[in-house]
Amino acid sequence: MVVFGSLTQIKLPPPIPTTSSSSGPSQKTLLTKRRSLLLGPTAVVASLLHFYNPISSQPSAIAQQQLQDDLQQEEDRAMNLFQETSPSVVFIKDIEIDKSLKGSPNAVSQSEDDNTKVEGTGSGFIWDKFGHIVSKCLDLFHVTNYHVISRLATDQTGLQRCKVYMVDARGNGFSSEGKIVGLDASRDLAVLKVDIEGHELKPVVLGTSSDLRVGQTCFAIGNPYGYENTLTTGVVSGLGREIPSPDGKAIKGAIQTDAAINAGNSGGPLINSYGRVIGVNTSTFTRKGSGTSSGVNFAIPIDSVVRTVPYLIVYGTPYSNRF
Repeated sequence: MVVFGSLTQIKLPPPIPTTSSSSGPSQKTLLTKRRSLLLGPTAVVASLLHFYNPISSQPSAIAQQQLQDDLQQEEDRAMNLFQETSPSVVFIKDIEIDKSLKGSPNAVSQSEDDNTKVEGTGSGFIWDKFGHIVSKCLDLFHVTNYHVISRLATDQTGLQRCKVYMVDARGNGFSSEGKIVGLDASRDLAVLKVDIEGHELKPVVLGTSSDLRVGQTCFAIGNPYGYENTLTTGVVSGLGREIPSPDGKAIKGAIQTDAAINAGNSGGPLINSYGRVIGVNTSTFTRKGSGTSSGVNFAIPIDSVVRTVPYLIVYGTPYSNRF
């Protein structure tokens, strides 16, 4: 293309006057034809360059609109997932009631939050419509780091209680005392039972963890540091991890994610892009003395939870403890 453009700038020498001959064309005629041969392709190339310039081309309005639509759909999906799943997530408080309420069966409902000592917070999710709630044994309360459920289970003072805040299927918020149904310290899981009289609960939709792939999107819902109904997003960062359990054993097959999990997220669900629970958020790797999350977080795979919870509901203990 450059060669043609350069040839058009060459100054041709003046034609040599000759006499016309009937035997062939004149020199002037030959030069005119040569000039036409040079100018013809040059005009074609110039025309092509006018319609296509790869350097200055910009995305079309249609492409920009398509990009905006894709981003909007992604945001809408995340918002819909939260709206559909958050009513199934509960906020759990480990409290110590006043001694004057020790003998009252309604101590939790009678005690005011301002006069109650909160010793830890956590999350959980509604397992079924009968009031069973799945959580974890460890409380990730950032000061004491005590075991909420295990403390309640071993309480000898009669002052420890577990208060559960939840939303029913109609969107009405209420709270109730959580009673321990079963406990499996080796898998860091616990099942609570709450009184749901007059309320209809919305259980989570269970997924599977057997077909997870590193890189797929995931979402964590919980109550970090007491901030209720918090959504964080990330990806599955790793699979088959091994993390410590409360009884000193190892929890194998844990899910690693970079979705933020902090104190209070413990026990909340990790869900996939379809809103199905794929794990129970359990812990975060924290460098000693830093007190901050490193972004290396873990969840108990839901396949392990599905195998464990029915035994906790029926027998109160995991299958391995029955023999």
